[in-house]
Amino acid sequence: MHPEPQPNAPVERAVTVHHPTPIVPLQAAPLVPAQANGHVAAVQSIVLPDGRVVTGYAIEPAKPEPATVKPAVSRTAVNIALGGIGFGAICGGLLLLTTFITALAALVQQLIILAAVIFGGFIAAQVLGHGRGGNTFNIRKAVFKRNHFHG
Repeated sequence: MHPEPQPNAPVERAVTVHHPTPIVPLQAAPLVPAQANGHVAAVQSIVLPDGRVVTGYAIEPAKPEPATVKPAVSRTAVNIALGGIGFGAICGGLLLLTTFITALAALVQQLIILAAVIFGGFIAAQVLGHGRGGNTFNIRKAVFKRNHFHG
């Protein structure tokens, strides 16, 4: 029989230990730089003062890039000139646009005035004009037509 566990007693559990396996680095083969002209440079050997011999490829010194010839006119000046030409073209277009907008506004104003004159004349003709019949008012079953009583 197993004894009863105490309330504050630690619980024993089985522990498994894992040991990592070390990774062995690979030995990479030495790289030989490829020459730009396609042939391999000659191998050189140097004897050090303690008698050891070091063998390796000769390294050519870096050659400076050939200097580029600057144009007679700077690019900044060309860009400024092109910007001025573009600005001049835009100003001409803006001048035409403002002229068009002014003419359109004048046309709309004249159409509004014309509509007011025509509509106002129509109203005046209705109010002041002499139509086919007179105004008829019915007052207490009596009918007045142009100031004549018809009973």
